[in-house]
Amino acid sequence: MQAKPDHCPLHPYGDCGLVRHGYYPRKIPNYCFIARYLCPLAKVTIGLIPDFFCSRFPGTLDEVEEAVNVANNCASQEEAAEKLRSEITLTSALRWLRRRIKYVKDTLTIVTGLFQLECYPSLENFRCHFASRKILVTLRGAAVHFLQSLPPVVGFGHRLKKRYPT
Repeated sequence: MQAKPDHCPLHPYGDCGLVRHGYYPRKIPNYCFIARYLCPLAKVTIGLIPDFFCSRFPGTLDEVEEAVNVANNCASQEEAAEKLRSEITLTSALRWLRRRIKYVKDTLTIVTGLFQLECYPSLENFRCHFASRKILVTLRGAAVHFLQSLPPVVGFGHRLKKRYPT
């Protein structure tokens, strides 16, 4: 199957001359190729990632959501990190987990404000509000007009400034 955008996300009226620009491989979780397009006016490439993949991050949205769920259900982040990533050091596993928690928390907080929701920004509250078990995938679709402003994982905003936030 070939992925092709209807229009350039930066120029919705199609006046930029969007052209195919090859592909790049995505190795995690499954090896697949992501189609890329070039916007000559903005001088940027645009990858057409499937809705279930994280943006600017390895893995799927379901994997990130599951990691945050495990962290919420454990007594401590250390316990959750050990449970999720026992093959690496505890320090590395904590960084891995904290990045995911931060991105999900930031996304939920921003979406709460964008949609003026009357609930605390948590995965459980969002599951109830949107009546969905896979809330990050649901949010990608619900907030499609705001993806440029949302943080990575769900949106296409820039990564955190610090390499390893605490």
